[in-house]
Amino acid sequence: MSTVYTRFDSPLGELLLVGDEASGGLLSVSVPGQKGGAAVLAGWREAPEALAEVRAQLSAYFAGRLTRFELRYAPGAGTEFQRRVWEALEEIPYGRTVSYGWVAERVGVAGAGVRAVGTAIGRNPLLVVRPCHRVIGADGSLRGYAGGPERKERLLTFEGAWADGRTTGDAAEGPAVRLAGRS
Repeated sequence: MSTVYTRFDSPLGELLLVGDEASGGLLSVSVPGQKGGAAVLAGWREAPEALAEVRAQLSAYFAGRLTRFELRYAPGAGTEFQRRVWEALEEIPYGRTVSYGWVAERVGVAGAGVRAVGTAIGRNPLLVVRPCHRVIGADGSLRGYAGGPERKERLLTFEGAWADGRTTGDAAEGPAVRLAGRS
């Protein structure tokens, strides 16, 4: 695997974008200080051109012109369970939130399985792009976010799913909920 990287200035701070040049897939999007975030390693090559599409879509997202990313991910990241959880995250529409319980139900786990779902969400290597920030507690609280709670709140506010310290809809109902005036 030939690992390439570049940096992207965003409203959340500088994002580190990492990709697999051979597959053309995105490996990670992380922020400084992120728990479990990527760090540039020896042998990686800085190649902004290899990640130009990621940069373009992030620019469009932060400009308010893109609500769903259409990117190729590098194969093989995560366990089978993590990949199922991450696929469920892809179903959460822009401007909406869901509970950890909703994600657990979506991947077919119950009870104590919600904790495993939370752990898998916390290991999502694609912050912003794979919308783990849209998962909140059933009580409407923000809960964890690998990029930090202030960034999670900033993303949800930007998307119109968070106002005045609370969600703008019932997270327990899942993606069908209409939030913040979005249809």
